[in-house]
Amino acid sequence: MPGRPPEARLGGVSSAQTTPTDTRHPVRDSALLVALDVDGTLIHHDGAISPRVLDVVRRLDALPHVHVVVATGRSTVATWPILEEFGLLTPGRPVVCSNGAVTVEVDPEGEGGFRILDVVTFDPAPAVSLLRRELPDALIAVEEIGVGFKVSTPFPPGELMGEETVVPMEELLVDPVTRVTIRDPSSTSEEFSALVERMGLHGVGYAVGWSAWLDLAPEGVSKASALEQVRRRLGVEPYRTVAAGDQRNDVEMLQWAACGYAMGQAPPEVVAAADRVTGPVEEDGLADALEEVLAELA
Repeated sequence: MPGRPPEARLGGVSSAQTTPTDTRHPVRDSALLVALDVDGTLIHHDGAISPRVLDVVRRLDALPHVHVVVATGRSTVATWPILEEFGLLTPGRPVVCSNGAVTVEVDPEGEGGFRILDVVTFDPAPAVSLLRRELPDALIAVEEIGVGFKVSTPFPPGELMGEETVVPMEELLVDPVTRVTIRDPSSTSEEFSALVERMGLHGVGYAVGWSAWLDLAPEGVSKASALEQVRRRLGVEPYRTVAAGDQRNDVEMLQWAACGYAMGQAPPEVVAAADRVTGPVEEDGLADALEEVLAELA
């Protein structure tokens, strides 16, 4: 990885640090955290799952010292079917949702199949009011953990998972929330990004998706901030972290990881934040990246 000292790379120990008397393998016996984005990384944007990606994720997760952690912008409701498909519904497994605002762990006995570890909220009213002046027809959704979304207007079919409850705007903005999603079907992602940059948003964090989709989050909260708490909880050393993602909401996560992989279709700013670039999702880029991880673990 360019710019990282040898001891900070995936293997974690340079040859100068080992001696013939070492009995503990410096790589295979050391805990490793592998953080994986979902859409555009684990799965195609149409929801398709590559058998090759499925196989390598399961092989990696089968290693006793490897912690595979899904880190996604999705809600818990939308994330659980993906965990089930990949065989990742292991009790106690941490899962980062809502771009880091919600961290849960798998708990088959819990409501919705999980137990909440951490939730960060913010007051959405100032930022949403500003955005509504520029985008009066935009669709607005507020996440309800484990349930779905309260929405100003129904979203296009298939874009939100869980219950959709249409409520007045005042009800959307009255309480602190984990995330607000703003969607403008008439705009492109580029137009949306330019608008958001021109307006400036204060007191919140935000990420523009691959479509004209904006997620507002608590300021300073990201997948990286949540993963850092997960890393400490699991007792994984900072240099033993790997992450893979493809969009702007993955930038902090890729910078946080000791080894960050950008998917081949990622925008330039995401590629710049990564240590390595793999193939696009349509060409099983994640499988190539994780095969590299497995090879370095051998």
